Amino acid sequence: MLISYNWLKSYIPELPEASKLKDVLTFHVCEIEGVTELPNGDTIFDLSILPDRAHDLLSHRGVAREVASLLNLEFKSPVYKLPKDIQKTNLKIEIDTPSCHRYMGRIIRGIKVGPSPEWMVTYLESVGQRSINNIVDATNIVMLDCGQPIHAFDLDKLKGETIVVKNAKEGENLELVGKDKMKVELNSTDMVITDGDRSLAIAGVKGGLDSGINKDTKDILIEVASFEAVSVRKTARRISVHTDASKRYENALSPELCTLAMDEITSLIYEMCSGATYEEVVDIYKNIQKRNKVSFTGSYIRKVLGVEIKDEEIENILKNYNYVYKKEGDSYEVDIPFMRVDITSEENMAEEIGRVYGYDKIESLLPSIDSKKEDNPTWIKINKAKSKLVIDGYKEVMTSVFRDNGEVEILASASDKNFLRTNILDELKKSYELNKLNLPLLDIDEVKIFEIGAVFNKDGDTINVAYMDSKQSVEVSLDEFTKDLEIEVGSLDSSRLDLERGIDFSNHTIFKPWSIYPFITRDIAVWVPEGTEPSTLSKIYEDLGTDLLMVKPKLFDQFTKPSKDANQIGQTSFAFRLVFQSPEKTLTDDEINKIMKKIEERINSSGFTVR
Repeated sequence: MLISYNWLKSYIPELPEASKLKDVLTFHVCEIEGVTELPNGDTIFDLSILPDRAHDLLSHRGVAREVASLLNLEFKSPVYKLPKDIQKTNLKIEIDTPSCHRYMGRIIRGIKVGPSPEWMVTYLESVGQRSINNIVDATNIVMLDCGQPIHAFDLDKLKGETIVVKNAKEGENLELVGKDKMKVELNSTDMVITDGDRSLAIAGVKGGLDSGINKDTKDILIEVASFEAVSVRKTARRISVHTDASKRYENALSPELCTLAMDEITSLIYEMCSGATYEEVVDIYKNIQKRNKVSFTGSYIRKVLGVEIKDEEIENILKNYNYVYKKEGDSYEVDIPFMRVDITSEENMAEEIGRVYGYDKIESLLPSIDSKKEDNPTWIKINKAKSKLVIDGYKEVMTSVFRDNGEVEILASASDKNFLRTNILDELKKSYELNKLNLPLLDIDEVKIFEIGAVFNKDGDTINVAYMDSKQSVEVSLDEFTKDLEIEVGSLDSSRLDLERGIDFSNHTIFKPWSIYPFITRDIAVWVPEGTEPSTLSKIYEDLGTDLLMVKPKLFDQFTKPSKDANQIGQTSFAFRLVFQSPEKTLTDDEINKIMKKIEERINSSGFTVR
């Protein structure tokens, strides 16, 4: 967020010079990504406003109030010149979606679209905005000043004087204002502003081209509204249209801000457009914001911050920030201003007081820690379940919790899987089939796998146990699986690998990354004299299989054919499976055939016969 020093000074006449203000902002408000001095004498601060304060600090007025409170300076509230002769209106506003908390509308007739005043152009350009015309510039000035986005419609382009806020029709298209005249396809979850017949704008994101202001506009409809943060954010991300308005809406603005913004935009137009007539404001306020109260104690603040901050200092901070509070003994009950939607608990108040008090005043000390350890009951159940399944020959796998359908949707993911899983078995079955294909490489005879993890539904999340083999596939809750399970597991502390116990890791097998390339199998059956050990053949395969032989040769079949002549010994057939794989490339049949040819030559020279 670009903040103008001169703009701040209009609110705080005694504002310290820019170089000192930089330190105040850095140590008490947020990081500063850059400071630019303009030729006109203004200084621009590029503030890195985090989401928890975006609802009030993405505005000059919000930053000015913050600085005035920090430095205990006078905050000069603006006085708006408003028209006195207000006409009755035929404007009707309907809200047909729960995602619109408040909608204010005012019709202004007889305006003249033209260049903006010099002061307005200077303010806009100082923070990187391009001047368009006096009406559009006024809406941008209000947004940058108090943080409330505003939109202006050309009234003559609307069908009648009715505004309906609702969800869009599935598949409808809307062409947006802007140089590129981008056209987007909407779905039924997107909120739109309509005239009862067609969509005029995407609520909280951007206006439509057909209802925008131009040089011929005479009558306008001013929109000042409060939209649900999640709805605006989902739409903006889905259509990849991110605007200054959507950035503010998606961080949960207070609906109470609408009244101030309507007065400010009306005052600006009143000053610029003499002779215009103003109709009364229509205000539909469905979800009225309730004032939040937070209680805490001074002892709690001192414990959390780890510093002996006096009650007088706490009270001075509350007074400077215009908090209305009651105190009884050590307890405080604070009325939270509507604009501070981030403060909902005593923890938030501790952070607020600590930030203003100054983290640099808080000494870094390690807290005292109770050495008594208690294992988490859920952890114990999980380890019991794992121990049982491992004893039964199962191996643990981990699958993704994301799905392309489900009951709990997430805001966005790296793929099209925007839901959390409702069961484990779906992906476990896929893992089973994949591992079954890799049996030769895994050097096992049967796939037996399990997973323990969370599943999610509308009522919350639970931990399930799922396991699968060739005979069964089962999924039950962790509680049900361990209900009658009698098995001992070590404590969390005893299960740790502790070097102090003198464990020697020098002889442990070092993990090697597995190859990403496919493997090739070859089965070879050989007649040998009865009584010959299979290890004789296994050694030949290991000697000549080269480093491409990935696993130990596996004997999967053998039988003996007695000799018909009692004076001669019989023959035994040993069938081995060889698995070849390269860590660097995909092997070809020709490469493996050359190895197999050398193996057969050695077998023949040893007096054995390849079947």
